Amino acid sequence: MLQEMKEFGSHAMDIYDYLVAGIDPRVKNHFLMQSPIPMTVILLCYLFFVLYLGPRIMANRKPFQLKEAMIVYNFALVALSIYIVYEFLMSGWATTYTWRCDAIDVSNSPQALRMVEVAWLFWFSKIIELMDTMFFVLRKKSGQITFLHIFHHSFMPWTWWWGVGYAPGGMGSFHAMVNSSVHVIMYFYYFLAAAGPRFQKFLWWKKYMTAIQLIQFVLVSLHVTQYYFMDSCDYQFPMIIHMVWVYGTFFFVLFSNFWVQAYVKGKRLPKQGIKTSQNGATAASSSAPTVYANGKHHENGLKHGTSNGTSNGSAHHENGSAPMGKMKKA
Repeated sequence: MLQEMKEFGSHAMDIYDYLVAGIDPRVKNHFLMQSPIPMTVILLCYLFFVLYLGPRIMANRKPFQLKEAMIVYNFALVALSIYIVYEFLMSGWATTYTWRCDAIDVSNSPQALRMVEVAWLFWFSKIIELMDTMFFVLRKKSGQITFLHIFHHSFMPWTWWWGVGYAPGGMGSFHAMVNSSVHVIMYFYYFLAAAGPRFQKFLWWKKYMTAIQLIQFVLVSLHVTQYYFMDSCDYQFPMIIHMVWVYGTFFFVLFSNFWVQAYVKGKRLPKQGIKTSQNGATAASSSAPTVYANGKHHENGLKHGTSNGTSNGSAHHENGSAPMGKMKKA
């Protein structure tokens, strides 16, 4: 038995060494990219905090308001997302890419290195977005911490680490650019929602957030679907294409269900008189995947209500956010 365990451990280490050796040398010196272990530990700590430690710490405490912190946080993510979209465009999508079968440029040319940088930055932004759930815990918005929300926020950073490590660029990066574009809109919405009641009148377009998410998944799925109809394509990592297609299709189905339930059948439409939080935003109790989507992924299905005609719900967050909270009952 002991010998078998040693052999298993030896094989596991061989596989680990093989996987680490395959990481693109251009990205290997970036923060948290030397090995999958640090980022896995971060995500496990995230899960431990949001599922166990955080709720217990907050159990007998009053919720933190964190209004100013949320305003700064959401505005910073708007700016970061704009920059990421611009860099994706300049490093290939608006310059040399065909928008069809685009292979990964493995050279050390300035444009290829620029794509490597923005691919890593996109991944690292997913680590930053773990703060979304932290805010929910500290504000005791447990209704927004759903399975889909947590799944999206932990699964997407983990899978994208491998995408950046092995395939920084090419047609597999299209969904990252689209997801970042959606995040510009999404976090701008959250920025307005966190700013207080005086900005509620500018949140009339909440419903269209779901439509934008659906368009995102359609674009992503259609783009990678091209791969299956090409006579030949020299994209180096077909597994990335398969994962993006499954991811986009999976979340399109979930968001479509939300759209039908909320806006066709009216089962999740906001009710008048919902109690609002002290920052003027309604506490939404739901979930949705983002991802993205990353598409966050991400949807942000946002559930909101009005109180005396002044409060328009606070959005939850992407790719695992607001609207899907009660989806399992649908």
